Amino acid sequence: MQPNPNVAEAASLLGDSSRAAMLTALMDDRFHTATELAYMAGIQPQTASFHLSKLAKAEWVIVEKHGRHRYYRMAGKEIAEVLESFLSLSRPPEIRSFKQSSQMKALRSGRTCYDHLAGDLGVKLTRALLEADYIEKKEKEYTVTTRGESFFTDFGLNLTQLRKKRRVFSRACLDWSERQHHLAGALGSGLTVQLLNLEWIERVPASRAVNVTEAGFAGFEDVFGIQL
Repeated sequence: MQPNPNVAEAASLLGDSSRAAMLTALMDDRFHTATELAYMAGIQPQTASFHLSKLAKAEWVIVEKHGRHRYYRMAGKEIAEVLESFLSLSRPPEIRSFKQSSQMKALRSGRTCYDHLAGDLGVKLTRALLEADYIEKKEKEYTVTTRGESFFTDFGLNLTQLRKKRRVFSRACLDWSERQHHLAGALGSGLTVQLLNLEWIERVPASRAVNVTEAGFAGFEDVFGIQL
């Protein structure tokens, strides 16, 4: 039987370091211009546009045109999951500058993995939920306990609506920097949205990194017992 040629085509999209860098940047689940993505990948805007057109043709990114500008966003969570798997298998990048070192430190501390929380903060939060008996791990998924049903509702999450989404409700995602699992799926996404709404965390401009705010330091300790 002949192998599926589309597998090689998909693999080739990640075979270019510039495309891989832009895709990784798009794991923040936001729209970016080609200029912004070029800056993040360290390439010229014209080169970024060429690579983005290939990604759009393969339906890995979606494009929206507003006026003279085109905005790019990752096409779906499935692509982010594939990228996260590759990142967990890849060797760490070579640090060549203080700026790069600071950026990597920020990503390892806390970041978004598409639409859920990752990095040290994401792993610590997941561990706290497990220790509090709000969730239980069953192979590659997490289930919400009876105790957790009450907690998440009180914390402002509508579990009924989250369960209706056309995606896995709650799964274990392997964190590429921590080499441990963090909470993903609709539940992980809903929890991250709530943390942003509460202003416990805030996004770092032009990065997937997130910062913990002053309110967040107090909130994470009071609610989850996490000292940051």
